[in-house]
Amino acid sequence: MIEAKVLDKHLVVEGFKNVKVGNLDNVFNLIRAKAGSCKIQILDAKFVAGFEHIFFAVLNALNSFKSGLNLSRSLAIEVLLFASGQDQIKKAIEVLGVKSSTCDVALVIIADSRDEALSTLKAISEALNWEADQKVIDLTNEKIPRIIDAFGISDLELEASMRDTVGNALKNVLIERAALLVAQR
Repeated sequence: MIEAKVLDKHLVVEGFKNVKVGNLDNVFNLIRAKAGSCKIQILDAKFVAGFEHIFFAVLNALNSFKSGLNLSRSLAIEVLLFASGQDQIKKAIEVLGVKSSTCDVALVIIADSRDEALSTLKAISEALNWEADQKVIDLTNEKIPRIIDAFGISDLELEASMRDTVGNALKNVLIERAALLVAQR
């Protein structure tokens, strides 16, 4: 589990490996039932480029609501839009949404307090009975080509962001794309 303060909220991100999502409606209903007042998003961890990718998506989503420039009525959906770099929900789900075949999941919890975030994580973890593994969120060499392909990132974009490693350039491109969404609104 990774946690951070984002503006006036508490963010908790947990990875889960080898999950059997199966019926998406059942999973979403169970998560909603355990969420309380927390805002929850689950992402396909195969396409998450590390904690920073999620952190900046959450930061941009919170700022979009604060400024009244949000595209959706839901903070969770806004996180998905920024994490995917898309301005359409359908496309965002295609890129980063959890599907019945998803096997690695990033659970994103946004709460008013740390205690609330941690108790919600515990309740959801126990209800889903998935195996926690923070490493599924990390950006690995194996994930890089998959993410480049899924997000349609060009060689030119990567080159423009290259400072040291391809992984860091990839993270920078995803964060920049999310920031550009704000500018387009």
